[in-house]
Amino acid sequence: MIRAAALEPMVAADGPLTLGAAPGLGQSAPTSTRGFVRIAGAQASDESAQVAEEVPVAFVYSGRPHVVMMCTPADLEDLAIGFSMTEEIVGAIEDIGTLNITRHSRGIELSVEIPPAAAARLATRTRALSGRTGCGLCGVEAIDDAVRTPHIVQSKLVVSATALWRAGTALSERQSYNNETHAVHAAAFATPDGELLVVREDVGRHNALDKVVGALARTGTDARDGFIVITSRASFELVQKVAVAGVPLLAAVSRPTGLAIRLANDAGITLVGLLRGESANAYTHASRISLT
Repeated sequence: MIRAAALEPMVAADGPLTLGAAPGLGQSAPTSTRGFVRIAGAQASDESAQVAEEVPVAFVYSGRPHVVMMCTPADLEDLAIGFSMTEEIVGAIEDIGTLNITRHSRGIELSVEIPPAAAARLATRTRALSGRTGCGLCGVEAIDDAVRTPHIVQSKLVVSATALWRAGTALSERQSYNNETHAVHAAAFATPDGELLVVREDVGRHNALDKVVGALARTGTDARDGFIVITSRASFELVQKVAVAGVPLLAAVSRPTGLAIRLANDAGITLVGLLRGESANAYTHASRISLT
């Protein structure tokens, strides 16, 4: 049975978030219990387990629909803010006027008020009406919009290898949804010594990262003072997003793509892949990692 999910209220510039009350997909919890038939050899048995939920989330800016993403229905305020910033729809959290979350019977709507100039710029960017789970581009049609010139990250951050091991281990321990379902990505922001300050999960790796960026913006945390750890491969879209946020180091448990490496090198970002246990590959700007 799908349980009703509760959101922590966030006070926007002009008042509290609006939460709808219609039942259905919009009321999904991040996980739910589902029954199945386990087949082992010639034996079958009825069992149940937790599964990850995903719901359609519509992003609407100043009354204009922008894109529909499949997301985990949790930390949606962080998602709306982080997505708006990493996609450069707004330049800072202060550019967001009101943020309303409305639950419908078939999904969730994030309604974001942005300045008229930002809304006019957004109107020139064509996106598809829907995005698959974890979709990073979601219908961007122009190549220049897909692979943007990366922001140059300026940071004096130095991270020890021990801090990387500590952050990677801690992230695996703090993936509460994934530990139940084995189907959810996670992203986290760590201090230079590897302590995790923010952990967010989502069925889409891009969504998980956006939620972290949104959480940092909401608390006024400077992204240049730490690093990001993610449970997925390091794609170029993730590098673009951390560059916009100003994060100097991105560590992934899987390998990066070639384009991600080139973008990270150009942006001054240390890109780490195959972070597992006490080993990792530093593909760019390895001098930011100390072995002592």
